[in-house]
Amino acid sequence: MTMTTKTTKKTQDLGQNNKTTRPPIVVVMGHIDHGKSTLLDYIRETNICAEEAGGITQHMGAYQVNHVSQDGKSHSLTFLDTPGHEAFCSIRTRGAQAADIAILVVSAEDGVKPQTLDALTAIKSQNIPYIVAINKIDKPNANIDRTKTSLGEHEIYVEGWGGDIPCVAISALKGDGVPELLDMVILMSDMADLSTCACKMATGIVVESELDTRTGVHATLLIKDGTLEVGMYVVAGSAFAPVRFIENFLGKKINYATASMPIFIVGWNEVVPCGSTFQVVASKKEAEEISKEYSTNNKSCAKILHEENPDIAVLPIIIKADTNGSLEGVRHEIAKIKHDKVRIKVVGEGLGEINENDVKSAVSDPRILLIGFHVMPDSKAAATIERSPIPLSVLYFDIIYKLSEFIQEKLTALVPKEYIEEVTGRAKILALFSKEKDRQVVGGKVESGTLNSGNDVRIMRRNEEIGRGKIRELQSKKLRVSEVAEGFEFGTMIEAKIEIAVGDRVESVKTIEKK
Repeated sequence: MTMTTKTTKKTQDLGQNNKTTRPPIVVVMGHIDHGKSTLLDYIRETNICAEEAGGITQHMGAYQVNHVSQDGKSHSLTFLDTPGHEAFCSIRTRGAQAADIAILVVSAEDGVKPQTLDALTAIKSQNIPYIVAINKIDKPNANIDRTKTSLGEHEIYVEGWGGDIPCVAISALKGDGVPELLDMVILMSDMADLSTCACKMATGIVVESELDTRTGVHATLLIKDGTLEVGMYVVAGSAFAPVRFIENFLGKKINYATASMPIFIVGWNEVVPCGSTFQVVASKKEAEEISKEYSTNNKSCAKILHEENPDIAVLPIIIKADTNGSLEGVRHEIAKIKHDKVRIKVVGEGLGEINENDVKSAVSDPRILLIGFHVMPDSKAAATIERSPIPLSVLYFDIIYKLSEFIQEKLTALVPKEYIEEVTGRAKILALFSKEKDRQVVGGKVESGTLNSGNDVRIMRRNEEIGRGKIRELQSKKLRVSEVAEGFEFGTMIEAKIEIAVGDRVESVKTIEKK
């Protein structure tokens, strides 16, 4: 198909009765390290795992591949790779929202894990069909039947085990079972009857966005229906961009893109909200009008609440990340770190390298943590950090849980120390010998614990504290001692403003830090 002119309203309307089959969009989901990225690596014969920090996918990628089914026909398939780490739940939800079919990858060694269930929740929330891929069957500890049992225990009933959910055993590393898995995807897409109106202007979902200091704002889009051509305008929320050129997932420039294609668009006026839907219009004027209307509606609904408690310490942070998906993951992790005596306050966040303004903000308040996730300072920022008159806390991370652990440690260090009193001994006053100003000489017997010279004491009358004092001198059997144990009598000089009476009790206390 060749598109040579802009889509007009007339052709758009005509195209509504001209539906054609479109390729399925498949999201690959599952627990961290169960082999999602390895599966995609095998399918598209590239190596994404080596480029991801710690072997963990921390962004969502969109890729298109061709698969020849058993009947010899070639089929185009679009795959989404989503992070398994719990922090990136919003990206998983976005992946399920964009997809037609899901592959739930479960390790034949580990069975169902927490993020397996998170992924399943995301799949079910979008009501899309899914296939279970039992991976790592090449491993020594692999047990397919045990894995199916684990699935059933979590109400995932696969074919042959009491349910109708398709299940394929695979080795993503070696490729065993992968062709059968892709054939099952094609079968399910045929049953779903996926279609598009090619003559319509494109609509779809924003998969990812990022800010590059050299080339501006980029966004990865996934077309769900219609066609996008060079010369049109794309609008998502209040963000819009002229389509000067289109890049496919391989980075190759193309003149138009059709349904189910992941594409890359540069030149947005602002950072694009991930997960939002986009539409295509013919002119800049239309794009600006839609953007303005969206901004006006959002402002009228926005409510900003400022709740400050002076009794709670604050850990201020500035976050910079490479993409919106990364920023979402960091926000999610930070939201989980809570304490009733200390709170985290995000005083700034954004996409792209740490810049000079970020550093100046950190200089203005030495408490601020300046954190880069997958980003470093630009040259000006690096020079400002080096010349800073005060030490700055500027940290860089490329693995989400290490960032989370660091912030948790910093927050814990700010928790104010609390102290409690511990009773070390209790004694009953049996005699009064003398009183001079605030000093009283009394006699008594230790009922529990020990009394020590120099101890602070609570003076108790009928189980109520009536005052405080301090043991200045302690005697037992007419000898000066440092302590008197339970069951022994003593004489002591107590310094206290309250007049002690026979029958009162004194409790020896010491102050310790509350754990």
